[in-house]
Amino acid sequence: MPLSSLRSYLTIAGRSSAEVEVRRSRFICELERVESEQGARGFIEGIRSGSREARHHCTAFILGPDGAIQRSNDDGEPSGTAGAPMLEVLRGRGVSDVVAVVTRWFGGVLLGTGGLIRAYGDAVGAGLDAATLVARELRLEALVDVSHADGPRVENALRSHPGTAVVTVDYLGTGVRISAGVEPDGFGELAGFVASLTSGAGTVSQGATTWVDAGTPPPIE
Repeated sequence: MPLSSLRSYLTIAGRSSAEVEVRRSRFICELERVESEQGARGFIEGIRSGSREARHHCTAFILGPDGAIQRSNDDGEPSGTAGAPMLEVLRGRGVSDVVAVVTRWFGGVLLGTGGLIRAYGDAVGAGLDAATLVARELRLEALVDVSHADGPRVENALRSHPGTAVVTVDYLGTGVRISAGVEPDGFGELAGFVASLTSGAGTVSQGATTWVDAGTPPPIE
Protein backbone atom coordinates (compact mmCIF):
# COMPACT_ATOMS: atom_id res chain seq x y z
CA MET A 1 0.00 0.00 0.00
CA PRO A 2 1.33 3.51 -0.74
CA LEU A 3 2.88 5.46 2.09
CA SER A 4 2.09 9.07 2.89
CA SER A 5 4.82 11.54 1.93
CA LEU A 6 4.37 12.99 5.42
CA ARG A 7 6.46 10.92 7.80
CA SER A 8 6.30 12.91 11.07
CA TYR A 9 4.56 15.71 12.96
CA LEU A 10 4.53 17.26 16.43
CA THR A 11 1.91 17.05 19.16
CA ILE A 12 1.89 17.35 22.96
CA ALA A 13 2.32 14.53 25.44
CA GLY A 14 -0.79 15.44 27.41
CA ARG A 15 -2.63 18.18 29.21
CA SER A 16 -0.88 21.40 30.20
CA SER A 17 -1.93 24.84 31.40
CA ALA A 18 -0.61 28.34 31.91
CA GLU A 19 -1.90 31.73 32.96
CA VAL A 20 -1.09 35.26 31.83
CA GLU A 21 -2.41 38.47 33.32
CA VAL A 22 -2.91 41.65 31.32
CA ARG A 23 -4.17 44.79 33.08
CA ARG A 24 -5.96 42.73 35.72
CA SER A 25 -7.66 40.44 33.18
CA ARG A 26 -6.67 36.78 33.66
CA PHE A 27 -6.21 34.49 30.67
CA ILE A 28 -5.90 30.81 31.56
CA CYS A 29 -4.95 28.45 28.74
CA GLU A 30 -5.72 24.74 28.95
CA LEU A 31 -4.23 22.47 26.30
CA GLU A 32 -5.08 18.84 25.64
CA ARG A 33 -4.04 16.23 23.13
CA VAL A 34 -6.99 14.91 21.14
CA GLU A 35 -7.47 12.72 18.07
CA SER A 36 -10.89 13.79 16.80
CA GLU A 37 -13.15 16.80 16.49
CA GLN A 38 -15.54 15.10 18.90
CA GLY A 39 -12.75 14.77 21.45
CA ALA A 40 -11.80 18.43 21.02
CA ARG A 41 -15.36 19.63 21.49
CA GLY A 42 -15.79 17.38 24.52
CA PHE A 43 -12.71 18.90 26.14
CA ILE A 44 -13.95 22.41 25.37
CA GLU A 45 -17.33 21.71 26.96
CA GLY A 46 -15.64 20.25 30.03
CA ILE A 47 -13.64 23.44 30.56
CA ARG A 48 -16.69 25.60 29.91
CA SER A 49 -18.89 23.70 32.37
CA GLY A 50 -16.21 23.87 35.04
CA SER A 51 -15.95 27.66 35.00
CA ARG A 52 -19.24 29.08 33.79
CA GLU A 53 -18.70 32.26 35.81
CA ALA A 54 -15.89 33.27 33.44
CA ARG A 55 -16.74 35.75 30.72
CA HIS A 56 -15.23 34.00 27.70
CA HIS A 57 -13.96 30.52 26.74
CA CYS A 58 -12.20 31.02 23.42
CA THR A 59 -10.99 28.01 21.50
CA ALA A 60 -8.78 26.70 18.72
CA PHE A 61 -7.76 23.24 17.60
CA ILE A 62 -5.76 21.52 14.88
CA LEU A 63 -6.21 17.85 14.02
CA GLY A 64 -4.55 15.30 11.77
CA PRO A 65 -0.96 14.56 10.75
CA ASP A 66 -1.25 17.21 8.03
CA GLY A 67 -3.28 19.62 10.20
CA ALA A 68 -6.20 19.35 7.78
CA ILE A 69 -8.87 20.17 10.40
CA GLN A 70 -8.56 23.63 11.94
CA ARG A 71 -11.25 25.40 13.94
CA SER A 72 -11.42 28.48 16.16
CA ASN A 73 -14.06 30.41 18.08
CA ASP A 74 -14.01 33.90 19.61
CA ASP A 75 -16.83 33.12 22.09
CA GLY A 76 -18.13 36.68 22.24
CA GLU A 77 -14.85 38.53 21.95
CA PRO A 78 -14.58 40.96 18.97
CA SER A 79 -14.24 38.99 15.75
CA GLY A 80 -10.68 37.87 15.04
CA THR A 81 -9.24 38.87 18.43
CA ALA A 82 -9.19 35.49 20.20
CA GLY A 83 -9.71 32.25 18.29
CA ALA A 84 -7.73 33.31 15.21
CA PRO A 85 -4.57 34.39 17.09
CA MET A 86 -4.80 31.25 19.23
CA LEU A 87 -4.95 29.14 16.08
CA GLU A 88 -2.05 31.06 14.58
CA VAL A 89 0.16 30.22 17.56
CA LEU A 90 -0.66 26.52 17.24
CA ARG A 91 0.16 26.70 13.53
CA GLY A 92 3.35 28.64 14.19
CA ARG A 93 4.59 26.04 16.68
CA GLY A 94 3.87 23.28 14.15
CA VAL A 95 1.68 21.17 16.43
CA SER A 96 -1.39 19.10 15.61
CA ASP A 97 -3.88 16.91 17.48
CA VAL A 98 -4.06 19.75 20.02
CA VAL A 99 -7.01 21.74 21.39
CA ALA A 100 -6.57 25.02 23.25
CA VAL A 101 -9.13 26.73 25.48
CA VAL A 102 -8.35 30.17 26.89
CA THR A 103 -10.70 31.24 29.66
CA ARG A 104 -10.81 34.98 30.40
CA TRP A 105 -11.81 36.68 33.60
CA PHE A 106 -12.35 40.38 32.85
CA GLY A 107 -10.33 42.71 35.04
CA GLY A 108 -12.33 45.89 34.42
CA VAL A 109 -9.99 47.48 31.86
CA LEU A 110 -10.72 47.28 28.14
CA LEU A 111 -7.69 45.95 26.26
CA GLY A 112 -8.59 46.95 22.73
CA THR A 113 -8.25 44.82 19.62
CA GLY A 114 -4.46 44.66 19.64
CA GLY A 115 -4.32 43.93 23.36
CA LEU A 116 -6.76 41.03 23.05
CA ILE A 117 -4.89 39.53 20.10
CA ARG A 118 -1.61 39.61 22.01
CA ALA A 119 -3.14 38.31 25.25
CA TYR A 120 -4.87 35.30 23.70
CA GLY A 121 -1.84 34.45 21.58
CA ASP A 122 0.51 34.83 24.56
CA ALA A 123 -1.71 32.55 26.67
CA VAL A 124 -1.50 29.74 24.12
CA GLY A 125 2.23 30.31 23.74
CA ALA A 126 2.66 30.00 27.50
CA GLY A 127 0.58 26.82 27.51
CA LEU A 128 2.78 25.29 24.82
CA ASP A 129 5.91 26.37 26.69
CA ALA A 130 4.60 24.38 29.67
CA ALA A 131 3.78 21.33 27.54
CA THR A 132 6.03 18.42 26.60
CA LEU A 133 6.25 18.10 22.83
CA VAL A 134 6.21 14.66 21.25
CA ALA A 135 7.25 13.66 17.75
CA ARG A 136 4.78 11.33 16.03
CA GLU A 137 6.24 9.22 13.22
CA LEU A 138 4.70 7.13 10.50
CA ARG A 139 5.23 3.41 10.87
CA LEU A 140 4.26 0.27 9.04
CA GLU A 141 2.38 -2.18 11.23
CA ALA A 142 4.27 -5.45 11.49
CA LEU A 143 2.21 -8.38 12.79
CA VAL A 144 4.63 -10.77 14.46
CA ASP A 145 3.28 -14.27 15.20
CA VAL A 146 5.35 -16.51 17.45
CA SER A 147 4.82 -19.42 19.83
CA HIS A 148 3.91 -18.97 23.48
CA ALA A 149 7.41 -20.14 24.39
CA ASP A 150 9.05 -17.51 22.20
CA GLY A 151 6.59 -14.70 23.00
CA PRO A 152 8.22 -13.00 26.03
CA ARG A 153 11.73 -13.20 24.56
CA VAL A 154 10.67 -11.82 21.18
CA GLU A 155 8.62 -9.05 22.79
CA ASN A 156 11.59 -7.93 24.90
CA ALA A 157 13.88 -8.01 21.89
CA LEU A 158 11.47 -5.94 19.80
CA ARG A 159 11.08 -3.32 22.53
CA SER A 160 14.83 -2.65 22.38
CA HIS A 161 15.16 -3.02 18.61
CA PRO A 162 16.07 0.27 16.88
CA GLY A 163 13.26 1.81 14.86
CA THR A 164 10.61 -0.49 16.32
CA ALA A 165 7.72 0.42 18.65
CA VAL A 166 5.65 -2.37 20.20
CA VAL A 167 1.97 -1.37 20.09
CA THR A 168 0.04 -4.38 21.41
CA VAL A 169 0.76 -7.93 22.58
CA ASP A 170 -2.04 -10.50 22.39
CA TYR A 171 -1.78 -14.00 23.87
CA LEU A 172 -4.00 -16.18 21.71
CA GLY A 173 -4.87 -19.83 21.84
CA THR A 174 -2.52 -20.60 18.97
CA GLY A 175 0.39 -18.37 20.02
CA VAL A 176 1.39 -14.76 20.61
CA ARG A 177 0.72 -11.90 18.18
CA ILE A 178 2.80 -8.77 18.63
CA SER A 179 1.79 -5.66 16.71
CA ALA A 180 4.77 -3.38 16.20
CA GLY A 181 5.35 -0.18 14.28
CA VAL A 182 8.49 -0.21 12.14
CA GLU A 183 10.14 2.48 10.07
CA PRO A 184 8.82 2.37 6.49
CA ASP A 185 12.12 1.05 5.10
CA GLY A 186 12.74 -1.40 7.93
CA PHE A 187 10.07 -4.05 7.40
CA GLY A 188 12.34 -6.56 5.65
CA GLU A 189 15.08 -6.18 8.24
CA LEU A 190 12.58 -6.77 11.04
CA ALA A 191 11.30 -9.95 9.38
CA GLY A 192 14.87 -11.25 9.23
CA PHE A 193 15.44 -10.27 12.86
CA VAL A 194 12.38 -12.24 14.01
CA ALA A 195 13.41 -15.23 11.90
CA SER A 196 16.83 -15.25 13.55
CA LEU A 197 15.27 -15.05 17.02
CA THR A 198 12.91 -17.97 16.39
CA SER A 199 15.01 -20.14 14.06
CA GLY A 200 12.56 -19.36 11.29
CA ALA A 201 9.45 -20.38 13.24
CA GLY A 202 8.07 -16.87 13.70
CA THR A 203 6.22 -15.09 10.90
CA VAL A 204 5.90 -11.39 10.14
CA SER A 205 3.11 -9.97 7.99
CA GLN A 206 2.40 -6.39 7.00
CA GLY A 207 -0.63 -4.58 8.40
CA ALA A 208 -1.81 -1.03 7.98
CA THR A 209 0.21 2.14 8.39
CA THR A 210 0.05 3.70 11.84
CA TRP A 211 1.39 6.67 13.79
CA VAL A 212 3.44 6.16 16.95
CA ASP A 213 4.98 8.44 19.57
CA ALA A 214 8.68 8.48 18.77
CA GLY A 215 9.83 10.59 21.71
CA THR A 216 10.71 14.16 22.58
CA PRO A 217 12.00 16.13 19.59
CA PRO A 218 15.40 17.83 19.82
CA PRO A 219 15.37 21.50 20.85
CA ILE A 220 15.35 24.14 18.12
CA GLU A 221 18.74 25.84 17.89
